[in-house]
Amino acid sequence: MTLLAHGADTLTRDALAVLQPGFEGTTAPAWLLRQVGEGLTAVGLFGRNIASPGQLAALTAQLRAEREDVLVAIDEEGGDVTRLEVRGGSSFPGNLALGAVDDTGLTRDVARELGRRLAECGVNLNWAPSADVNSNPDNPVIGVRSFGADTHLAARHTAAYVEGLQAAGVAACTKHFPGHGDTNVDSHHALPRIDADLDTLAARELVPFKAAIAAGTKAVMSAHILVPALDPTRPATLSPQILTGLLRKELGYEGLIVTDGMEMNAIAGTYGIERGSVLAIAAGADAICVGGGLADEATVLRLRDALVEAVREGALPAERLADAAARVRELASWTRQARAAAAPGAPQEGSAPGIGLAAARRALVITGTAEPVTAPYVATLAPVANIAVGDETPWGVAAELAALVPGTASGVFPEGATAADVLAAAGERTVVTVVRDAHRHPWMAQALEALVEARPQTVVVEMGVPRAEPRGALHIATHGASRVCGRAAAELIAGI
Repeated sequence: MTLLAHGADTLTRDALAVLQPGFEGTTAPAWLLRQVGEGLTAVGLFGRNIASPGQLAALTAQLRAEREDVLVAIDEEGGDVTRLEVRGGSSFPGNLALGAVDDTGLTRDVARELGRRLAECGVNLNWAPSADVNSNPDNPVIGVRSFGADTHLAARHTAAYVEGLQAAGVAACTKHFPGHGDTNVDSHHALPRIDADLDTLAARELVPFKAAIAAGTKAVMSAHILVPALDPTRPATLSPQILTGLLRKELGYEGLIVTDGMEMNAIAGTYGIERGSVLAIAAGADAICVGGGLADEATVLRLRDALVEAVREGALPAERLADAAARVRELASWTRQARAAAAPGAPQEGSAPGIGLAAARRALVITGTAEPVTAPYVATLAPVANIAVGDETPWGVAAELAALVPGTASGVFPEGATAADVLAAAGERTVVTVVRDAHRHPWMAQALEALVEARPQTVVVEMGVPRAEPRGALHIATHGASRVCGRAAAELIAGI
């Protein structure tokens, strides 16, 4: 092999190494195994790839037969955002519930048990936790994914989560740098903008990320947001000032920098994924996350070739690409050692299989009182789910309450539904009204107000961010919509 050919081969392998693509199906397709053999070092998993823990373990073993140290990443926040339990709902409450309890020991134990289950299935990189401070209550994409609106609470729980997850041998990926909490636009759809000044950013957005770095987070995920105080022209994912200047130099972070999904419209709709990927690596990112929507070999080859061509044309320094690839491989090496040290096949000390439900029970905030209901009607006022959460994961209390109270009936009422619609369906039954971020949806708030006026004994369960005034004879704020949050609320309504 000539030196030129050897150099080209190294360049291609480095370009593959920085990609974190997704794929279709519950087994690894031939093209994916082929690319892993040729240098692809990481793979991203989504709900479509998971049917059961046993199937997931077989899938990851299939990948490791090609490359022992392959990074298998997943977006498993617990709570509302779950891929491991996408069809049934998570066994763990999300960040807002943990923040409501405000017990860092509990957060650490929950993250460690979640990490143990991931590691047991062969997953070794988790795109979590969200370190965003949810300072804007109208935020359409963060909400219950944040530990809360208090900066220092978010910081201490971010650190505890990182420590717990990594104690199980799973690398944490703290997101969304430099902070997605003060936005009112979902970056899946468009490019959000945060107009906070430097002092505000330093005192609010950056504090949880500093805590995560101090806790040893192995990865940080960038946000597709424009922050003019840091860079007036480019979103954080594509900004040298933010990724290299701020994160690397000012904050001293040395681990892996991962982009958020490059097919999200904030990037794909403005720069395109090929140019966006080149700009991201040039700016200081080390790994390109793609595959939530685009999940085929053609996408991998397009991005690989775009990176190789950028190096050849001088738009991307070869040294920068090589450095990024080296960081990916370094994390892959760490996960092998951490997996062996953590012995993930057994529960960790301080954790327990039922810790998620116990945490969800502690997170409930109750206003008012009510007698245990008999044969209630559960009316779920259902907003359109944001893309990060997805619409395939069930939520609410109907199924959980039906398992506890005979004769429970239920209905789902989409955007535009009214109190009259609910009352017509409920008849004379006691109404249990389930809402999600009622303060963000005028139609939902209006229907709820009218329901409580018409039926003062209505039970209200708020499963989003509890901002509106508590209503109903009994008001339960669960601080999340995971399965265990629904179970905890149902137990209370049933009088258990």
